[in-house]
Amino acid sequence: MSILKRPRSNDRFRSAPVAGLTTTRQLVGFIRATHAGPTLVVTAATTALALAAGRGEGTLWVSAAVLAGQCSVGWSNDAIDADRDVRVNRLSKPVVAGLVTKKQIANASVAAFVLCVVLSLASGWRAAAVHIVAVLSAIAYNAKLKATVFSPVPYGISFALLPAFVTLGLPAHGWPQVVVMIATGTIGVGAHMVNAVADIDDDAATLVRGLPQRLGARRSLDVGAALLLIAGVLVAQRCAHRELAYWLVGVLAVVDGGVLLAGATARPRVAWRLAMLAAVICLAIFVVGGGSLVSAR
Repeated sequence: MSILKRPRSNDRFRSAPVAGLTTTRQLVGFIRATHAGPTLVVTAATTALALAAGRGEGTLWVSAAVLAGQCSVGWSNDAIDADRDVRVNRLSKPVVAGLVTKKQIANASVAAFVLCVVLSLASGWRAAAVHIVAVLSAIAYNAKLKATVFSPVPYGISFALLPAFVTLGLPAHGWPQVVVMIATGTIGVGAHMVNAVADIDDDAATLVRGLPQRLGARRSLDVGAALLLIAGVLVAQRCAHRELAYWLVGVLAVVDGGVLLAGATARPRVAWRLAMLAAVICLAIFVVGGGSLVSAR
């Protein structure tokens, strides 16, 4: 819980001098509200997967569509959580800090979703349908499921569908290997378990009771780190360049150890950053796998 003085009401908060902000400050607010770190990691990782799978120039459409989808998800999260964030004075959120308003990022989320649909269609209707489901799943987490025991489910679904968005846009319209979808879904769930730890106190104050909050910080970190390592091993076993893949798994194990150490020493933000690094390493193993993303038909 923050020791800073909180606004007396949401109305007072909304009457703060947001209207007089410069365009630059608003832009900073919009960027921060996308949850820039995870957004860039997911976009960059999917772009790398598209290149490895042979999407060629189509990779640009994949990258743009995923970026738009991630922006929509991030903005919807801050718009939906705005009132709760005000109650716990979460000044790290741009709405609470007065950089943007709840209405502005809600409108931006809708616009980004429409753009995501248009950009996704450039990969064909099959790929577009899968990507739209992935984005809607993430928005469903923001809207309702984050406060339930099923909070990991949208993460599992959305991440599992990302490689399918890539491969269904290939000329053969093939699905990824099942193990690839399981592994990316596992990465998503693992990242969720670690990510939630940083905000457990604030979530408790606003009655958000997802699975990580029910398990507690230490067990959530343990589960999250284990899932990330499992995902790396799953893919390494299918890679053509196994020696390099298993070397990356070794690095992943060290980073996972850092996640657990950061959690044990009450540094949840450090644990999250290390978990992001672990997720990047997992996806690097996918890139090593290259064309093996697509199932044999």
